[in-house]
Amino acid sequence: MGKPTGFKEYNRELPGRRPVAERIKDYNEIYQPFPKEKLKKQAARCMDCGVPTCHAGCPLGNLIPDWNDFIYRDRWREALGQLLLTNNFPEFTGRLCPAPCEEACVLAINEPPVTIEQIEKEIIEHAFEQGWIKPEPPTQRTGKTVAVIGSGPSGLACAQQLNRTGHTVTVYERADRAGGLLRYGIPDFKLEKWVLDRRLELMRQDGIQFETGINVGVDVSPQDLAHFDALVICTGATIPRDLSIPGRDLNGVHFAMDFLIRQNRWSAGDDPAAMDLSVISAAGKHVIVIGGGDTGSDCIGTSIRQKARSVTNFELFPKPAADRPDNQPWPFWPVKLRTSSSHEEGCKRQWGILTKEFIGVGGRLVKLATVDVEFVTSGQGRTEMREVPDSVREWPADLVLLAMGFSGPEPDTIAGSYSLKLDERGNIQTDRNYMSTVPGVFAAGDANRGQSLIVWAISEGREAARSVDAYLMGTTVLPSKGGVDLPRV
Repeated sequence: MGKPTGFKEYNRELPGRRPVAERIKDYNEIYQPFPKEKLKKQAARCMDCGVPTCHAGCPLGNLIPDWNDFIYRDRWREALGQLLLTNNFPEFTGRLCPAPCEEACVLAINEPPVTIEQIEKEIIEHAFEQGWIKPEPPTQRTGKTVAVIGSGPSGLACAQQLNRTGHTVTVYERADRAGGLLRYGIPDFKLEKWVLDRRLELMRQDGIQFETGINVGVDVSPQDLAHFDALVICTGATIPRDLSIPGRDLNGVHFAMDFLIRQNRWSAGDDPAAMDLSVISAAGKHVIVIGGGDTGSDCIGTSIRQKARSVTNFELFPKPAADRPDNQPWPFWPVKLRTSSSHEEGCKRQWGILTKEFIGVGGRLVKLATVDVEFVTSGQGRTEMREVPDSVREWPADLVLLAMGFSGPEPDTIAGSYSLKLDERGNIQTDRNYMSTVPGVFAAGDANRGQSLIVWAISEGREAARSVDAYLMGTTVLPSKGGVDLPRV
């Protein structure tokens, strides 16, 4: 390790965010540059902890202490090599991951953890600046072909790994542009799309083919893809959870993704008139976002940038504690109060609240009714939700965005066309090798495990690629989690 006493000498420090009054006027990323000298000090905080539990906290098994040490010693190229052993897209995870590795950091037992995610981002961006990240198509092809359905983080990771072994890979995407959730689900103020386009162009130069505007299972049948030697479904969990209460059909109640996709298209330069963006616009409206996760936060930041009159966020569960609860000890991921950059920008948060009815006039939403709820433990030790008597309230609302998560992949498209068996949660059922109930058809990411994190999507894409390679070749040169990869250095 670089500096044994670093964690005693330096405090945790992250890049500053642009002032709220400035950043809500655009959709650019919110963070300011971070000097490399400061980054070296942050890397120096990584302890000689013996058992680096950050590895276990990271679904990718990133070799975090290794590249922290290299950064402290100003050995950036070696740090890059260590980072790319386990992570295909650090430029995505370094911006979007909630960093479970940091909650598992040994230093986090009683001090602020190492800024692992920021260091990860700075390594890959420095590598791009230095011209170290270049196309490296395989020197020879195996003659095997693979179709990857879906171009989100799982599909992209799977495609890249399989291409590196020499298989010919075609990625199918039903949207007009590749990127999946990274393209149309994540606002530009969290991930500017030039970052995504930069990576996609590298993958094209590596020999991966992208076919957009094709909905497999609708536009294309299994027979049309029968010439592929294997198929990997990475379509994500795209069925949004609904709120079936009176007034749900009123004009003004929408799923979060319908709202976010329109804004991302607008930010990309698409014609607003062609998209009819005004149908789901927050401008001048009282906006209520139902759901307290990342998607809800994205809706809040977008609504504020669209100049909403007010933005209120409803969360069903009670307000968490600011610190790690006693029943969620280190190194487990704790449920605690988390405040995103969007929350800082002018959102009112309401906890322990349940929406009971949408109320409209002339078919258009004007307000909604709620009741307060509390969670109590029954005699059998089970937690139950109860409505608080006489707690009914009404809230002005012109636009409600449902951001309550996703329940699984769409069963009537590719899963239905291949007659794939689903598990009890509605996800594509696979064995330990990520193969579905149809031989040669694999599934990874949210379509396989359910709604999860970007690091889990990339991890599953990598693991599925390993299984596909073994299926096609009888053995595999691709690594398992945390193993040696073929780095792009």
